[in-house]
Amino acid sequence: MKFNTKVIHAGINPDPSTGAVMTPIFQTSTYVQEAPGKHHGYEYARTQNPTRRTLQENLAALENGRHCIAFSSGMAAMDNVLKLLSPGDEIVSTNDLYGGSYRLMTKVYEKFGIKSHFLPLQQLDALEEAINENTKLIWIETPTNPMLNVIDIEAVCTIAREKGVLTCVDNTFASPYLQTPLDLGADLVLHSATKYLGGHSDVILGAVIVNDQKLADQLYFLQNAAGAVPGPQDCFLILRGIKTLHLRVERACENARKIGDYLKTHPKVNNVYYPGYEEHPGHAIASRQMRHFGAMISFDMHNDDYELAKTILTNTNYFLLAESLGGVESLVGHPASMTHASIPRSERMKVGLTDSLIRLSVGVEDSDDLIEDLGAALDKI
Repeated sequence: MKFNTKVIHAGINPDPSTGAVMTPIFQTSTYVQEAPGKHHGYEYARTQNPTRRTLQENLAALENGRHCIAFSSGMAAMDNVLKLLSPGDEIVSTNDLYGGSYRLMTKVYEKFGIKSHFLPLQQLDALEEAINENTKLIWIETPTNPMLNVIDIEAVCTIAREKGVLTCVDNTFASPYLQTPLDLGADLVLHSATKYLGGHSDVILGAVIVNDQKLADQLYFLQNAAGAVPGPQDCFLILRGIKTLHLRVERACENARKIGDYLKTHPKVNNVYYPGYEEHPGHAIASRQMRHFGAMISFDMHNDDYELAKTILTNTNYFLLAESLGGVESLVGHPASMTHASIPRSERMKVGLTDSLIRLSVGVEDSDDLIEDLGAALDKI
C-alpha cells in the first residue's frame, strides 16, 4: 500500500455495526463484561479504546512500524520513553532541540539521576566519544528545532546499534510523509501529533511507534500504568487530520521553498535556515533521507536585536504569532522567548539561536499572500 493510500485506509475499516466510514468516537469509560475476564477485548478506557486502537494502527502503518502507543501529548509520549530508563542511565541528545524536550531532560529527569549530554549529532566523532557504559538512549531531532540542522539518522543508528544503545527520533518536524526513521534503523519514533498529523490546530496528542515487541510491551504497560492517554475525541480528530496529511504537507513544502527564496534575497535578512538549499550543511543528507525538505524556515536579522524581530512578529496578518506548528495556517514565532525560553541564553547562542531569530511554520495559504505579508512586516524595520 502506497503512502497516499495508507493515510486513508491503513488500519481503518467501516464500523461493522453501522457501516460508518469514519471511525466512531467511542466516548465511554468502561465496557460491559459477559463474565469476569470474559469480554470483547475492552475492559476500561484508560487501558483500551476502539477509537485509539484504530489511530494507533494507522500511525504504525504510516511509519512502517508494527506498534504505536498514543499519549495525551507529545511531551507525555516523551515522558514515557524516558521512563524506560533507570537512575544512573545517560542520554545523548542534539544540542539544538525543542525547549520542552530540553526542560524535561534537565529539570525533571536529572533529579532522578538520569543525566543528559547535548552535542551536535551531525558530528559523528563527537557522538562516539560521548557514548559511555551508562549511555542508554540517543535522542535525535531532524530537522532540528529551530535551526533546521539535519542529522544522519542511519549513521547515528549504526553507531548506537554497535554500542547497544537505543535511538529515538522525534519526527514531528518532518512527519511520516517526509521521512520514516524506523526504515533507517531507529528503535523508536516519536510524534507530537498535535502538529502535522492533526494539521488543524485543534487537538493535543502524542505517539510513539516501534517495531520491537519488548519495547512495545514496555510502552503499553507505561501507557496504562501512568495513564497519560488521549481521549477518543482527540484520537478521532487526529485520524481525520491524517487523511489529508500528504496534501497539506506537499503544499506547505512548496510554499516554504518560495518563501525561503524571497527571504534569501531580502536586504534586511541575514541568515535563512532551510535544508532545501545546496549551501545548507545538511542538504545532501536531507536529500537522501527525506522526501521533501519540510515547511519550517528560520531566519534572523543582520543585527542580533530582539526589537527587530518584534517589529516583524507584531506586523504580520496571515502569519499568526503563536506557539506550535504544522497546521494549515501559517505561524510565526520567536524561539528565544517562546518555544525555547526554558533553554539558557548562553546555550541558545552556542547553536546560533539569536535573539533576532524568527521561526516560520508555513501553511497552505496562497504563497503570494504570505510573501506579501512578510514583505510588509519587513518594511516596518
